[in-house]
Amino acid sequence: MDPRTAARDRIEASREALLDLSHRIHATPELGFREVQSAAMVADALEIAGFRVDRDVCDLPTAFVARAGSGPLRIAICAEYDALPSVGHACGHNVIAAAAVGAGLGLAAVAEQVGVEVLVVGTPSEEGGGGKILMLERGAFDGVHAAMMIHPAFYEVGHMPMIAAGHVTVTYRGKPAHAAAAPDLGVNAADALVVAQVAIGLLRQQLPPTIKAHGIVLKGGDAMNIIPHETVIDYMFRAPTIGDLEPAKRRILACFEAGALATGCTAEIVEAGPDYAEVVSDADLLASWERNARALGRRLWPEAGPEPTPASTDMGNVSLAIPSIHPSLSLDCFPVVNHQPEFAAACATPVADRAVLDGAVGMAWTAIDAATDATIRERLLSRAYAAG
Repeated sequence: MDPRTAARDRIEASREALLDLSHRIHATPELGFREVQSAAMVADALEIAGFRVDRDVCDLPTAFVARAGSGPLRIAICAEYDALPSVGHACGHNVIAAAAVGAGLGLAAVAEQVGVEVLVVGTPSEEGGGGKILMLERGAFDGVHAAMMIHPAFYEVGHMPMIAAGHVTVTYRGKPAHAAAAPDLGVNAADALVVAQVAIGLLRQQLPPTIKAHGIVLKGGDAMNIIPHETVIDYMFRAPTIGDLEPAKRRILACFEAGALATGCTAEIVEAGPDYAEVVSDADLLASWERNARALGRRLWPEAGPEPTPASTDMGNVSLAIPSIHPSLSLDCFPVVNHQPEFAAACATPVADRAVLDGAVGMAWTAIDAATDATIRERLLSRAYAAG
């Protein structure tokens, strides 16, 4: 049987199980590095299907690598399953995970026929923790020749415009005092926070328009009649590329240091996770994905839907190390967008279910195309990733 047909048939035979997996993950949102139930659901589904599953890899309790096939061409399908605070699966990682399992099942059905080993890589904490980066550095992707995943969004495109990002947590410490009776004896950590945010606001005029900075106050004080002695702020900054990120980061960190200098507080600036790189799509894999998406009846921008807008993902770091793709599948929900509660609701609908199945088939077909095109296969086989 034609491998594309065989892969699609295997995915279609698993339709109910894949959609059930997506809905169960959606109903059990767990934050990054704490996705105990979700990671187990995904790993269990693959183990039941005959994959060899290594759990708790890379010193990450909710990371795993599942393998099937023994061919020389190793293709990794990335599964995400972490949720967001307060809005649950408002980025659709339940769809990502179920589609990854489906693509794995489809590829496993033809692995020996097309000469591949398929890895489904369970990657925790995409929402800020950089799970893929840690796994990349710790060897989970060693020997891999190509990597891919899909992502639900409010637009559809083969290459998502994912940009670089950094993330810091800043803690200011001052000295408490009675806010009315002896404020002059205190050192106000809330003022330090305000100075920093004002400085960042003013800095935006001098930053290139492609630089983004945004954050939240995690702690502003303890009581209104106590001079705040400790405040905490979380900030993210983004740039088109990882090379552009560093100079922007230096200028933004100087604003946090200014808050401490102006108020007499101390500032503890902690990198909250590894910096995310921009996504670079492999041209051959991208062209194959776009053909396959259209063959499945999907309409890509600019043919349909709103224009893609940039965000960030730790898949960017993988894409700089390994030929990769990271396409989006539209849930046809605009003006509802990712990270809204309404988007979370959209991720458990018939449109999202179709994204699971189309994403699975599209990735399986794209991997088969790469494995059966002699030129692409030879190019991919010429360099396997190795950490370090």
